[in-house]
Amino acid sequence: MDEIMHAVVIDDEPTVLESLEQWLALADIQVETFTDARDALPLLNGDFRGVVLSDIRMPGMDGMSLLQAIDSSIPVILITGHGGIAQAVEAMKLGAFDFIEKPYKQDRLVELIKRACQQRQATLASQPQHSSAEVDDWLPSKIIGESAATKILRGHVQALARVNADVVISGETGTGKELVARSLHALSIRHDQPFVAINVGAIAESLLESELFGHEAGAFTGAQKRRVGYFEAAHQGTLFLDEIESMPMSFQIKLLRVLQEREVVRVGSHNPIPINVRIMSATKEDLREAARDGRFREDLYYRLMVAEIHLPALRDRIDDVPVLFAHFLREAARNNQLEAPTLNYDDILALELHHWPGNVRELKHTAERYLLTRSFSGISVSDLLQLGLSNRSTMFSGEGSLSDRLEQVEKALISAELSHHSGNIKLVMEVLDLPRRTLNEKMQKYGLKRETFVTAKDDKE
Repeated sequence: MDEIMHAVVIDDEPTVLESLEQWLALADIQVETFTDARDALPLLNGDFRGVVLSDIRMPGMDGMSLLQAIDSSIPVILITGHGGIAQAVEAMKLGAFDFIEKPYKQDRLVELIKRACQQRQATLASQPQHSSAEVDDWLPSKIIGESAATKILRGHVQALARVNADVVISGETGTGKELVARSLHALSIRHDQPFVAINVGAIAESLLESELFGHEAGAFTGAQKRRVGYFEAAHQGTLFLDEIESMPMSFQIKLLRVLQEREVVRVGSHNPIPINVRIMSATKEDLREAARDGRFREDLYYRLMVAEIHLPALRDRIDDVPVLFAHFLREAARNNQLEAPTLNYDDILALELHHWPGNVRELKHTAERYLLTRSFSGISVSDLLQLGLSNRSTMFSGEGSLSDRLEQVEKALISAELSHHSGNIKLVMEVLDLPRRTLNEKMQKYGLKRETFVTAKDDKE
């Protein structure tokens, strides 16, 4: 076989992993080992070309949970001890490639892995894939910014996009949780299947079961005809549950059962309906803390929290503000068939000094308002500078030496000029009366990159 055989081996006992790695290396099988299945998830995406060999009984995430968390086309061979045969048979029903019982023969294990690798390579050959270049081009156009926090976020999205694991997306209100969920779906193997979004907090408790699971005609007063629920509507695709922390405790046990069994029963029926969905949940709270406080079921938390993406607040990636604002301003101008205005110096500085408690959502609404009124709700840059050391709505709030705070101002001024002049270094040098070397050193010090501020229209360098 021309393809290099690759196996991800998972077992919570390091000695077992060491032994397996030595055996398989002798058979020319490339091996990566993990003691925790959750650590292997980012690797097990749609592009993964190998096979998974996993013990069934492990702490954290067991072999059965791993099987259901990853792409169903990835071959999984489960290792079972004496007495685990019934569980292994159940795993076969859920789509495992095969299982092998301890103690196993080396030749038998190698044969299974070779067959599984051949199957995986045949599957990939017949599947259209997103190329790395496509992902690299697509993600920055959706998740905009070049700050360190944004680059890390894009890396997490790319790593988890083609993994079939359920994901919890956490972050403050307005940070873009649904955008991240849609990005994960668009880059996944389910991209041509439905993406169904529902705000759990907006549905009355009495209607949750009917909305999520559906109902039969006559199931209750007013149910005149059968209704397909959101789970069924998202079959083969992705279901996005926003504000999951607001789900009533009384309903959480019902959701847990659906996630465990992967089937729903419509209200007024007794017939289970199999569903194949990837669940993405969004929360503005710390679900771990909510579980500890008894406000969220702990077992549901562990079922949902296979993988997590945390979105940074806009104040923690303030370098992205000018670029994001320009994007939203152009978008608003296009939607209203108007010409996008050029920001003046004071406007850009005001954007950089604001704390943005409403995050990206507030920034977008501010851009739309600026297009029509040319103002930021009447707050001028001089107001912001006067409030700088006392009002917590600016970058200057909190602790810090005079030197630190002066550096914040210097960074904001340079960033504002770069944005105002679309990255034209010569103009920025003239306005700030700085030699090129000094400007370059300060830009490097503050992590400011010229290309972040340049548009194709205005690139004159």
